Amino acid sequence: MIEILLFAQLQEEAGTDNITMDLSNVTVKKLKEQLQNTYGFQQIKESMIAVNESYALDDDIIKAGDTVAIIPPVSGG
Repeated sequence: MIEILLFAQLQEEAGTDNITMDLSNVTVKKLKEQLQNTYGFQQIKESMIAVNESYALDDDIIKAGDTVAIIPPVSGG
């Protein structure tokens, strides 16, 4: 199991601030695809991903027990 923390627009789209998924040994890219397919997140491709409080790249592996934070792009003026 991995815990996924959501912020800003992604949190609003999911209706919750976290999701638990029964996944292990999945790449960041595959996790993004899974979340896009399951929840239809609009900004998932542009979002920054942190695994266990360290920023991750698309080919990094997420293991069972990891905590993933998904931070969508911020806009403002």
